[in-house]
Amino acid sequence: MATDNQKSGAEQRIENAIYGTPKIKPDEQRKYLGTFRERVCLTISVKELHEQNWQPALVAELKRGIGNLVFLNGNLPHEDLHPYLLATNQHGGIFTMKTDPEFRTDPESLAVVVAAKTGVYQSPVDVEKRYPQFKGAPSSAPKQADNEKRGFFYRLFHQKGEA
Repeated sequence: MATDNQKSGAEQRIENAIYGTPKIKPDEQRKYLGTFRERVCLTISVKELHEQNWQPALVAELKRGIGNLVFLNGNLPHEDLHPYLLATNQHGGIFTMKTDPEFRTDPESLAVVVAAKTGVYQSPVDVEKRYPQFKGAPSSAPKQADNEKRGFFYRLFHQKGEA
């Protein structure tokens, strides 16, 4: 019997057709709603989603411009995800609903993941650690937080119009 390294291309295609294409780091992809940890910018767990509205944190993360791919756990009720879906659309994100049964809905599972197309190696990614200023915040992000995240040239050219 041939080992994996000794299998011909035809044997590998047959096995892939029978068993499916092997995944790289399947547990990691299952945890992060189908993406790799190195691409993740922000995560919101099911527990965090139910405790508070983290929509301002999602908006702040999308405005950073590093990651614009938003993966939503589609196994959760639509009412829970709807505000995040709207925020993603309004702020230039691209969303994907993940509805495979492998994406669980227990409190430790992830409900929302913001990621980039390539590795960005962001840390921390948990919403409570990354955006503590939004803990207990109302549903609209404070203007001061938006101004702090703007670049030098934006502040230089837009300072006059602001009070």
